[in-house]
Amino acid sequence: MSSEKKSKPKENHTKPLRLFKIEQAIQNLTYPSVERLQKELEVSRRTILRDIDELKIYYNAPIEYDRMKKGYYYSDNTYFVKNMMLTESEVFAVTGILPLMERYNNTPLKKTITKVYETLSQMLPNQVEVQSSFMNDVEFIADPVPIISEDVFNAVFKATKLHKIMRFDYRKISATDYAPHELCPYKIYNQKGDWYILGFSPKHERFSTFTLARMKNISLGEDFTPDPDYAQKVHIDPNFGIWNNETKPQKIELLFDKSVNTYILERTWHKNQECRQNKDGSVILSFESNQLQETLFWILRFGSAVTVLNPPELVERYKAEVSKMAEKLSGQ
Repeated sequence: MSSEKKSKPKENHTKPLRLFKIEQAIQNLTYPSVERLQKELEVSRRTILRDIDELKIYYNAPIEYDRMKKGYYYSDNTYFVKNMMLTESEVFAVTGILPLMERYNNTPLKKTITKVYETLSQMLPNQVEVQSSFMNDVEFIADPVPIISEDVFNAVFKATKLHKIMRFDYRKISATDYAPHELCPYKIYNQKGDWYILGFSPKHERFSTFTLARMKNISLGEDFTPDPDYAQKVHIDPNFGIWNNETKPQKIELLFDKSVNTYILERTWHKNQECRQNKDGSVILSFESNQLQETLFWILRFGSAVTVLNPPELVERYKAEVSKMAEKLSGQ
């Protein structure tokens, strides 16, 4: 896609639509004349002729005029699927698709997304007027994500779609080796760039979540019949953790120092959160979740700028974790 600037008449907000209608008329009607286009678009003959010239010059439209039939036609009737007119902001959006999709670099979806992006690029005119600084001043930074093998990714999607039992080797976060597992897959989640599969584990007789990056050697077995009431048996909180936890949600209350108040106030951390600033500048954030361990991991990133107020169980976990870190420091 070129960002080269061409001297081109300044477009008003109606011109792109008018050019599109002319392009479609030539494609779909039988040799439309200038007079017919004038009548349908309610513009002057001069405007129609100028627009047709613009389509030919700036968008490489293969427009020809048949003197016998006194109308226009395409010498290449596939043109309508190869070109489209976009505004500068739309070009920016298309150009930004690929960097924004970097969170899928660890999956086979990257190939599909790249193909879609390239197709969109081919649909653009050869020359698009975009100020180079408009794109050069923007950079997308992706979170680090684990690599997922293409075989694993495809097998999980296939098993979920076809309701096939999966057998695979899995390495837990604290393990040093892989162990065999069996799962009836129900739903695939993508949370912040990580991919997970939620399913029923026959061995443990409960719904469990596995991350695709820790799976290998997947084989598909016999069919299974999904439980129609599975949604009532799954207890996750996508805002903080997709691990199935049968404990009831608890109200979590956190006190943040003034040093991070703007950072906390300007974001939505949880869909059911309540957030308020105190007179001293500190901030109280509260929400309900059953993902205490995942919440603890998130809280620790704020260091001494946060105080855990409730629930008592989370307070104790926080104290225990801080104590472990202090012991490690003292032992150095």
